Amino acid sequence: MKFGGTSVGDEKCIANVVNIVKESRDAGNEIAVVVSAMTRVTDQLIATAEEVINCKQKPALDAFITSIRSRHMKVLEAVAPDYVDEIGEYLESRLNKLSNILLAVHNLRELTPRSRDYIISFGERLSAPIISAALRQAGVPSCYMSGCDAGILTNGVHNGATALPESYARIQARVGALLTEQVPVVMGYMGCAADGAVTTLGRSGSDYSGAIVGAGIDADEILIWTDVDGVMTTDPRLIPEARVINSISFLEMMEMSYFGAKVIHPRALVPAMQKNIPVRVKNTFNPSHPGTVVIREPHADKRIVKAISLIQNSCLIKVSGAVMAGKPGVAGEIFTTLAEAGVNVMLISQGSSEMTISMIITEEQLDAALSALAEVKQKGFIREFDFDRNVAVVSVVGAGMAGTYGTLGRIFHGLGVAGINVMMISQGSEVNVSFVVKQADGIRAVRAIHEEYHLEEEEEA
Repeated sequence: MKFGGTSVGDEKCIANVVNIVKESRDAGNEIAVVVSAMTRVTDQLIATAEEVINCKQKPALDAFITSIRSRHMKVLEAVAPDYVDEIGEYLESRLNKLSNILLAVHNLRELTPRSRDYIISFGERLSAPIISAALRQAGVPSCYMSGCDAGILTNGVHNGATALPESYARIQARVGALLTEQVPVVMGYMGCAADGAVTTLGRSGSDYSGAIVGAGIDADEILIWTDVDGVMTTDPRLIPEARVINSISFLEMMEMSYFGAKVIHPRALVPAMQKNIPVRVKNTFNPSHPGTVVIREPHADKRIVKAISLIQNSCLIKVSGAVMAGKPGVAGEIFTTLAEAGVNVMLISQGSSEMTISMIITEEQLDAALSALAEVKQKGFIREFDFDRNVAVVSVVGAGMAGTYGTLGRIFHGLGVAGINVMMISQGSEVNVSFVVKQADGIRAVRAIHEEYHLEEEEEA
């Protein structure tokens, strides 16, 4: 079971977590738990780490540490009063280390990737002991451990590490061996490299941690506990008629996650896929709801389109020039230069004349992309490029699309009836088609397709 930040955000939330774990264990299940930091704590750690670099005077860390201490101690006192002294002493030692490393960053005026990872791992270092103590308070034997202690061995990349295959045997020996006697609570979001350096798994990395641990113990099921009832047909904040999807395939879920659906991080599905372990998304605050199960093969749902996602704050870049036509290496030069500038290209479309390449990036990477393309232009590979910030990406996902005649025609007919113009199309797999529209048309486009395929209606097997 992996519990996200909103699921462990305060004493009431943690009480829900304890009830969920206890009921499942009382029913005879062996459980490993992975937890995130409390809501917003990781963001505070990142902001503070970046702030202390630029302080001319000694940074006012006391107020920050006091705030973090007060929040966690308040929760500890509420959920595990019998363990306040024991866990409070541990938390104090962690906070002292956090204060010392932040002061060192200030003195050196340098925040290395290694020290940054170490600092932002403290959110989970503070939350896991409290949740473990809360379980013990409720009569559930429990211990807590870091991702490193649990056996998550990574490739050493900071702020985006990948777990190595050797992790699974290590996790089985260190976590799996405890399951018959107690519930281990593992600090999510982190592992360590071969040299022992703490490495984080990227934002939303606790999902990935949960899947790694689940795969390591050969779990029957990996449960991602969050604050929604499951994976939905689209964002309910945009389309109130959106409905929870009962079942979805790994491939469909990965496409949805990549194109904006934030319920599960796409990397979290990889370990589960490798071990063919079902992943279930459930709501900590509505545990009786069955949620969504993610499995290898989609169940026999007659629906062609299963879900629609929307990425706003996108930019469309068009690169053009007659010099591109038939010239080998142009695309390679463009995308290599963009990659070296740290720009991730989400979608690509090339005209049949080979004179135009269109691509989609996030708005925050626009400046880096324009600088990179200026270099490519200077080398003579392209003639010109321009951009449009006023766009949104709509991604339509469904295993039923594969081999179904007329799917694109039906999608674009719905858009045409709604008076929405499509600026760019890209199809990367048979279960996904993505297209670009004007920013103002994004929500209307989602609604048009949602209604065209009647996704508000319950699934029919």
